Amino acid sequence: MKHLLIATLLFCILGANAQNDPKAKSLLEETSKKMQSFQTLSATFTFTMENAKMKIKEQNSGSLLLKGQKYQVKLPDMGMQIYCDGKTVWNFMEEASQVTLSNAGEEGQGVIDPTTIFNIYQEGYTYKFVEDKTTAGRVISTIELLPSDKTAEFTKLTVGIDKDKKVVQSLVTHGKDGNLYGIYVNDLKPNLPIADSEFVFNKAKFPGIEVVDFR
Repeated sequence: MKHLLIATLLFCILGANAQNDPKAKSLLEETSKKMQSFQTLSATFTFTMENAKMKIKEQNSGSLLLKGQKYQVKLPDMGMQIYCDGKTVWNFMEEASQVTLSNAGEEGQGVIDPTTIFNIYQEGYTYKFVEDKTTAGRVISTIELLPSDKTAEFTKLTVGIDKDKKVVQSLVTHGKDGNLYGIYVNDLKPNLPIADSEFVFNKAKFPGIEVVDFR
């Protein structure tokens, strides 16, 4: 599940490929260029998990701060906070009163690594343009990305892009287990001043917390 949740927060932009849709490629490139120009990013989003067969539909709110390789993710409905200063990742679970530490970039570092949402280039996918659809007065372009690796735990990623603003509006991971993991951006503000202290977990605020260091 953690692997799929990490994948849900990926925004992929790929190199030229004969199987790829030129319209999708152009839109992905424009969006990637726009979002990579942001020095910082502050966003609120809705995180969903659905499984039609099992009649599961969960929805949680969240917030994100991003500054280069540093990030902070808060999922208050799930009692989870994740901090990364570019080197160390702190994954705090409120219910367990526990924080785990790991090195940034390692498997198991936490359920979410948002540094790859908008500004990491990933290879190993083919993609195609699906449709333009007007939602709440915005034209959202949908693109499907299919992994070349058939052993991947998901069958495809569906990216929703605000056609006019060239920013990511949504991304859904279609798991082979029937689960759909979705990120839907509610509000996005680029280039706000964000202090580096926002990306470091402050243990002093949580007396008696258990610390598990996996580094």
